[in-house]
Amino acid sequence: MVPPRPRRSALFLPTSNPRAIAKSRALPCDVVILDLEDAVAPDMKDDARARAVAAVTEGGFGDRELVVRVNAANTRWHMDDLIALTGAPIDAILLPKVGDVTDVKAARDCLGHDGPALWAMIESACGVLNLPAIAAGAADAKLTALVAGTNDLAIDLRCRPGPDRASLLSALAQIVIAARAVGMTALDGVLNAIDQPDRLAAECDQGRAWGFDGKTLIHPAQIDAANAAFGPSTDDIAWAARVIAAFADPDYDGRGAIRLDGAMVERLHLQEAERILALIR
Repeated sequence: MVPPRPRRSALFLPTSNPRAIAKSRALPCDVVILDLEDAVAPDMKDDARARAVAAVTEGGFGDRELVVRVNAANTRWHMDDLIALTGAPIDAILLPKVGDVTDVKAARDCLGHDGPALWAMIESACGVLNLPAIAAGAADAKLTALVAGTNDLAIDLRCRPGPDRASLLSALAQIVIAARAVGMTALDGVLNAIDQPDRLAAECDQGRAWGFDGKTLIHPAQIDAANAAFGPSTDDIAWAARVIAAFADPDYDGRGAIRLDGAMVERLHLQEAERILALIR
């Protein structure tokens, strides 16, 4: 089994900004997402694509996961983006505005089976409605993550999420469920308010409580809050270590459940403990 990768913080960067890309190589985020879509003006698309290929070829991102968000399938830049990135040294390609499994399959056909993994942004009512089919096709398409596109999703649903994001909960829950059903990562959407640290911390805690693995971000100042919320706490780590040690005790050999800290702990808790310790960086 491949150990899980920490994806607490996934930072979007405009690929048309070489200074931002250079700085990202030293940032404490888990994932760098070079953006060819929303952050790039139409007349800069071709130049941004060339910059993205040059940046990933140059490397220097360390152990950060490297992802490129291409333009949507219904744009004239989509296929050129995929072709340019087919052999690029990246971990994944992020597909925006995925509405159906056919969007994912078409991208995989273009990239080939040996091409980079795919991530899918769920940003519309159609995308949410078709999550079961998208998840069912994930293994064949090498789709490994779902990303909540909360800005577009709110507009498409015509809802007005406040700080508690209650109006988006149903859609976000379905994204997490679809991801968990087939072993994918689930990343929460961005917070545009970069000057509201308390709101960011609350939203990160909320995303963690709802089951997300991490949060997408739009500014380096948001990284620490995401890392703190989605990373294992000292209590989590201590609990995981105790669970693993307890099940390793010869006195409990072969048992499906044991008593620990005044509670019953089962083998499923052992699996969760192992996952938590695997995420420590």
